[in-house]
Amino acid sequence: MLTLYQVKPTFQRCLRPLVQRLARWGRSPNDITLLAIAVSGVGGLAIAVFPESPYPLLALPGVLLLRLALNAMDGLLARDYALTSDLGLVLNELGDVVADVFLYLPWVLIPGINSTGIIAFVILALLTEFAGLLALVLTQTRAYAGPMGKSDRALVFGILALGLGLGFLPGSLVNGIVVILCALEAWTITNRLRPALRGGEPWR
Repeated sequence: MLTLYQVKPTFQRCLRPLVQRLARWGRSPNDITLLAIAVSGVGGLAIAVFPESPYPLLALPGVLLLRLALNAMDGLLARDYALTSDLGLVLNELGDVVADVFLYLPWVLIPGINSTGIIAFVILALLTEFAGLLALVLTQTRAYAGPMGKSDRALVFGILALGLGLGFLPGSLVNGIVVILCALEAWTITNRLRPALRGGEPWR
């Protein structure tokens, strides 16, 4: 299943010079992980505090891109400089789910957006990451199968935020898209668990 996770190596190559600089400065992967959580919190808080303003939505694509960059950088820093740790693994996994809650749950406050759909999407996003971890327990390999992984969620919500912020997308259309996204999340959960439970390949 095609997913943005497949372009991660190219993304990482672009970030490696910055990672090398961070290593020279003595920064740890956990520092970067915590910064990613903080960035996500600020982005989500802006939407929560100003749900009727377009500006937090227009800023959200940048926030999402920065979060993804920081997520990639903490992994590079840990692997390239032998800085992996149990605490780092815990922070990385918890950071992903906490950041998703920070970034997407405040959408329930945006006028015209169906709160039930957003809550369902957030719950399914959390279950998607949990499914990836279950695959790690069962097969010793973290599952990243799509079609709606972390990077894909960021891309879609970045586009939706721009459309809402610029007035191109009505709330009713966004609500319909969120329903589709929930279905894709359910598909992703199945894709991540099926190989581990049945020894098969992800559905395509």
